[in-house]
Amino acid sequence: MMNIENIKLEFLRPGPAHNQLLSPLTPYIALCGREGPVTVNFPFEHRQLLNRLERLRYITPSGAIPPQQREAEVQEIGEVIGEVLGDVPAHGPQIGNARINSKGLVHLRLSLSGHELALVPFEMSIAPDGFPGSGSPLFLQSRVPITLTREVRRDRPLPVSWDRTPRILFAFANPGSLAPVPAQEHLEALRRAVDPWVKWRPTPEDRVKELKSLITVLPDATLENIRQACSEWEYTHIHILAHGGRFEHGGDQHYGLALCIENNATQADIVDGERLSLTLTAAVSSGSVRHCPAIVSLATCDSGNIGSVITPGASIAHQLHAGGIPWVIASQFPLHMRASSIAAEILYEGLLRGEDPRWVLYNVRQRLRTGSAGTHDWGSIVAYTSLPWDFERQVDTFRDRQIRAALEVKFDKAERILEASSKAAAAPAKGAPPAQFAELKSLYDSIREDLALWIEDLPSSAPKQDRAERLGMCGAGEKRIGILFNREGDREQEKQAYAAACEYYRRALLADPVNHWVMTQYLSMRAVLAGKEGQKSLAGECGNWWIAARQIALWELPSATGDDRAWAHGTLAELEMLGAIYTEGKPNKRELKRRITEHCRAIRDLSVKDAFPLHSTRRQFQRYLEFWQRNEWRDLAAAAVSALSQGER
Repeated sequence: MMNIENIKLEFLRPGPAHNQLLSPLTPYIALCGREGPVTVNFPFEHRQLLNRLERLRYITPSGAIPPQQREAEVQEIGEVIGEVLGDVPAHGPQIGNARINSKGLVHLRLSLSGHELALVPFEMSIAPDGFPGSGSPLFLQSRVPITLTREVRRDRPLPVSWDRTPRILFAFANPGSLAPVPAQEHLEALRRAVDPWVKWRPTPEDRVKELKSLITVLPDATLENIRQACSEWEYTHIHILAHGGRFEHGGDQHYGLALCIENNATQADIVDGERLSLTLTAAVSSGSVRHCPAIVSLATCDSGNIGSVITPGASIAHQLHAGGIPWVIASQFPLHMRASSIAAEILYEGLLRGEDPRWVLYNVRQRLRTGSAGTHDWGSIVAYTSLPWDFERQVDTFRDRQIRAALEVKFDKAERILEASSKAAAAPAKGAPPAQFAELKSLYDSIREDLALWIEDLPSSAPKQDRAERLGMCGAGEKRIGILFNREGDREQEKQAYAAACEYYRRALLADPVNHWVMTQYLSMRAVLAGKEGQKSLAGECGNWWIAARQIALWELPSATGDDRAWAHGTLAELEMLGAIYTEGKPNKRELKRRITEHCRAIRDLSVKDAFPLHSTRRQFQRYLEFWQRNEWRDLAAAAVSALSQGER
């Protein structure tokens, strides 16, 4: 992934956030980067700005806005806002320096202390002279990709738990006589977005069950059933599709979203941001939030519109963000139904693939500009965000999680196809292969393509441990493909896959020579490829690697904790078994069994909370019994499987 350079731009003024009107006479303090503060003025009278914003609503009480007038307004207001941004001396140089340093995306973080500034559509800014893409929309031009987010001023960033297994809540409502919302289009967009992580099952009913484990659909949504859903499951992403609606508070108009009234789907409950925030972030008796989504997306007109600034209150998006939700995506103007569907698809496809959400936001604007022609929906999207210090690391970890999970789904499908073929007594034909074997080949090609892209995605500056880990996982993928070819009966393709796995492990070993796991897997594949005839020379060729891997694992074991300790025991158990081949002389099988059993029991004891190291280690030893059969390790592998299986029913 390309780097992202952050620039923070703050506009401050004294006084409370509300009850202040825009005026060219009001001085604001602008802070950008490390440069000193400067004074800027916004050339808007409050009434004039409201009139201009009204012309961006497509339809007003007096009738539809002619396209020519609306487009001219978008250009003119964008130029004025661009000039204000250009009046901050440090802003232009900061963008230029960020582009030089990152060679990727520039992230402009906008912090506003006054609610009246939240009315200003900064997202429509036209780049002023001296800025990249001068004369064109600043956040659409591709010469220097820039994305804009807003944030609530606070003493510290919100805690963000980005690296979690995704679970989506899709709630939609269409109460009363309002126009139908595009619920089916949004559901299909979400369905396509989660498809790589939906496990394949032979029957439609079972496939629906797998889909429901990732997406919960809540039709005729009310505030109460959203609350119940959030109390029952930990949703990482919440997508709400509903109409916007106006309501009065303290004599002033604000915007909410139209959900259904409890037990009456025909009447609308106009919900403000505060009520929705309390629903999505309900606290338990200890005072901590039970489940906080990482992101809430609102496919709702005016969900980013603050309305009146006279009385306390803000837009739905602002209040959700202020209430503790790290990322909120909304719309500050009416949003076309087609645009909302496009935005939902691009947003969730990118997020679930593990892309950085700032890049995803940039891509959403680009696609809305091209896919929703004749509108300014691209400038309507607003994002409120919080970036903790380790956000990039969380995104990278989540992306790796999603890649591995998608690969696991493909392997699971291949294994189930083979099982079904075996039950039907099917076998690959020498001529045109049956459909299921053609599908298997397509799966293998797809897995290998994903593995290659995963390697390419790693930046050259990545730590050697990360490179070794990723190369090692690619080796593990090729090894599993080899096992599948074994089950098909294709020995030639099986051997080629093992050779590819061995090469990946060798490259991983060169990247990080003290990684005992990749060293062990390299030795394992060397032994498998050598066969019975070539095993006599292995001790002389690779015996020192075996000694080094075992010693490194033994050194790591005393200081390792949790899963790392379990993995170290797994490595040592496998190395003890491979010692029957890689050590000179006749091995003491009884002593090897004792040490292998001790390590396997330790793994079992350490896997109370997380059983994955236990299952993974047992699966590896099972392979030695089923697919890599050798007299030298048959009894040793059986002892390991037995020790790892004790206590299971």
